[in-house]
Amino acid sequence: MASAQVPVILTHFEELTDPRLDRTKQHRLGDMVAIAICGAICGADTWADVERFGREKIEWFRTFLRLENGVPSHDTFGRVFAMLDTSEFYNCC
Repeated sequence: MASAQVPVILTHFEELTDPRLDRTKQHRLGDMVAIAICGAICGADTWADVERFGREKIEWFRTFLRLENGVPSHDTFGRVFAMLDTSEFYNCC
């Protein structure tokens, strides 16, 4: 269950364009960005590391993310991040 308070860092990514088709969206882009950023800060070097990190910290993430379908797979992280507009993502950072 997500709290009403969104971490400030995630507000920078609210306008990031989600390149996926609506029918293929099982995970919120903001949730994926949050897990990826936290995972990278904590030393995740691969999408498999990010997925593992997300699963290990899922209860903590659920305090501020929806994660309605759990943590995305490493394949999902890789596919979605490969489709993002790099310039747009960097501007959000």
